[in-house]
Amino acid sequence: MKKTYTIKDLPLNERPREKLYKYGVKSLSNAELIAVIIRTGHREDTAIDLANRILSMDKSGISYLSHVTVEELTTIKGIGNCKAGQIIAAIELGKRISRYGGEDKIKVDSPIVLVQLLMEEMRYLKKEYFKIAILDTKNQIISIENISIGNLNASIVHPREVFNIAIKRNANSIILIHNHPSGDPTPSEEDINITHRLIDAGNIIGIKVLDHIIFGDNKYVSFKQRNII
Repeated sequence: MKKTYTIKDLPLNERPREKLYKYGVKSLSNAELIAVIIRTGHREDTAIDLANRILSMDKSGISYLSHVTVEELTTIKGIGNCKAGQIIAAIELGKRISRYGGEDKIKVDSPIVLVQLLMEEMRYLKKEYFKIAILDTKNQIISIENISIGNLNASIVHPREVFNIAIKRNANSIILIHNHPSGDPTPSEEDINITHRLIDAGNIIGIKVLDHIIFGDNKYVSFKQRNII
């Protein structure tokens, strides 16, 4: 019969939470950080064992967690909805802190500002996400909002949804953002058509569309830089 063991069987100074308290959070490995979040293991598996299984879900390792879903996490034996929810919530909190860290608003004076903010999130997504960066009168970010998930087309990305949320956030202008899961950010004809459609709608409403940034795998295209708009 296989012996059931827990993190308590580890030496005190090797237990993730105790290491965190004694040596600081930077002393923890990726697996140990996840183990602290999920807290408990399952039968013969410790929390660290489960964490290592999570990190082994994809060859990209920890970067895979930037877009992992509850459904994917719960395919691992020992990870239920509760543990999966804890992991997803921790990842989202990290994204928000990274994106909006500090009290000073971020001014967008170049596409690279948004590229630096969003590349690590956008480059690994397996579906097309369409977002907008909502800017104030000084081109400072008010918020970055998800508009749709799925194949980018005119029926999904409708001006009504884009400008409804922009108006609610008191936008002065917006920047369109989406990703190409293929990794190639080259704009399609549909991308260009949708962009012009949204520019026209924005001009009528009084909210200017400043740019459209398409993210690939560590590559991007800015419509403004390419003189597409």
